Amino acid sequence: MLNFVLLVVGFVMLVKGADWFVEGAASLAAKFGIPQLVIGLTIVAMGTSMPEAAVSITAALKGNAGITVGNVVGSNIMNVLVILGVTAVITNVAIQKSTLKVEIPYMLFVTVVMIAMGLTGNEITLIEGVMLWVLFLIYLAYLFYLSKKGVAEDEPAHAPMRIAKCLLFIVVGGVIVVLGSDFAVDGATGIARMIGLSERFIGLTIVALGTSLPELVTSVTAARRGNAGIAIGNIVGSNLFNMLFVIGTTALITPVVFASAFVIDALVAIAAGVLLWLGTFRTKELRRPVGVLMLLGYAAYFVYLLA
Repeated sequence: MLNFVLLVVGFVMLVKGADWFVEGAASLAAKFGIPQLVIGLTIVAMGTSMPEAAVSITAALKGNAGITVGNVVGSNIMNVLVILGVTAVITNVAIQKSTLKVEIPYMLFVTVVMIAMGLTGNEITLIEGVMLWVLFLIYLAYLFYLSKKGVAEDEPAHAPMRIAKCLLFIVVGGVIVVLGSDFAVDGATGIARMIGLSERFIGLTIVALGTSLPELVTSVTAARRGNAGIAIGNIVGSNLFNMLFVIGTTALITPVVFASAFVIDALVAIAAGVLLWLGTFRTKELRRPVGVLMLLGYAAYFVYLLA
């Protein structure tokens, strides 16, 4: 019972902490006139990915690095198939040219690189962690170029908030996320051991769902408000942040176990990215039929996990 309480409390703290962090960070960025897509790809994406980062790094420090890849890959699959699927069912989501031409292909490329790293020795090593960080810095340089170019037509709407309040939301939200991740790791690991489930299954489902809730809330809210740059950019940016920063940083702390079973999961993540690209490159928006297809795809994947 204690493990379940820890898990629930941890998830609540993760969601609320990330919500405050994103609200504060996005408001602060908007004050400086940063384009909507760049906000979605950077501050909002990194803010909503804080649970994945905190959970994975905390797990690594506690000697449970096996949950890291499952958490990241499971979260990435859920981000595209479930979160964008649900968002598209609710409302059509416009997608920008740069996302189709650069960001989605880069996300697919990084996923392939991660698989290749994992297949060599069944773990992601310190050197490979450094390589992921190099790819992360390249991504940040690209985002800096986007911010200078000014890619977005509209700025996100944020209620006026003083800078001091923005900073308070960022700091308090960040602290709550870190504490929540600690509870979530303890609870999830305890449950896995108690009922005999593998860390892979727990990471790919329960932990992935809990740490993806901020992305769900952010993307649906942004799409309904017409902030398409944040809705899609949040997911693509979050997936890249998960693989490059989260796994890269965890690998700097300790080798990250990459079980052979994760190859199938990573291939599902690639298939999800390809579906997102194919479903939007003609219409330049994510529509309900593709959203339904995404949800059916996740249902099939979940059945595979249970088999």
